[in-house]
This record gives sequence, C-alpha cells and structure tokens, in this order.
Amino acid sequence: MTSMSALTLASILSFATFSIMAVWYGAPWLATRQRADALIPLLWIHAFRHIALQIFSAQKFGFAVSDGARNQIAAGDVIGMILAVIAILALHFRARIAPVLVWVFVAETVFDLVSTTIAGLREQLFATASGVTWLILAFYVPLLWVSLGLIVWQLYARRQEPLALARA
Repeated sequence: MTSMSALTLASILSFATFSIMAVWYGAPWLATRQRADALIPLLWIHAFRHIALQIFSAQKFGFAVSDGARNQIAAGDVIGMILAVIAILALHFRARIAPVLVWVFVAETVFDLVSTTIAGLREQLFATASGVTWLILAFYVPLLWVSLGLIVWQLYARRQEPLALARA
C-alpha cells in the first residue's frame, strides 16, 4: 500500500466513523440542547485549527509544499480558528449577531477547506504527507467536515429558534 492510498483509506474510514457518530449520537444529543448550546461544542472542534501552523515545521523537515500553499493553508486555518472562537463567545453571551458570525465562520471554512484541498491536490501534498501532517489529513480534516455539516444543519433547521429559551 502506498502512502497516498493509506492516507485515502484512513480519511475515508475517518469520514465514515465520524458520520456514524454524528448520526447516532451527535444529532440526538444536539436536539436536546438549546440552539446556542448545540452550536458551541461543534465550534469548539474548530477552535484548534491553529494546529495547521505545524506546516511550517513540516516544510522545514521535508514536506514538499510551496510557500504559497503553505501560507494559504496556515492563514485559512488560523482565520477559521479565530472566527470559531469569536462565534463561541458570541453564542455564550447570547449576542444577537451570533448566528451571523457562525454563518461567516461557515463560509470561511467551506472556502478554506475546498481551496486547500485543491491546492493539496495540485501540489500532490497527500502523497508526501507524514507524521503530524498525515494525522491531521487523515483524522482532523474529516472531523472538521463532519462537524461543519452539523453546524450548517443546526443553523438551517433551527433558524426560527431563539438562541436560548427564557427560563421559567
């Protein structure tokens, strides 16, 4: 098995496993929470996207990524991380702008994940990934996609709900 086929298989298995977890456990649990309280844990998954900064170290130790793609990957993930934390804070304090901030986060994350996937394919980065980079691509990126899907679902399906119900 080549490194590329192993990474592809690992990514597919991660997507499948996270999807099953999301359907069997995540969705039912989210349905028992108020809108803001359902979105916050999903956003916390994205609050650690600054792990992408390891690409600077990976490049130094042989990961064949151009400076342009490296900067795009790092910037997109750090911006996504910052937006996720801002959205978490807004949701925590039940700010009226919170749903808009979460949608901004979603738009940036979709753009980032799609554009960096294209850059990765263009530069054949998946074939040369190893170590922490391999784990990020095989484990964390699928988790980001699945959690992003749950965030969009929560935003859309519960768009008429207030962030939190008034206490009795």
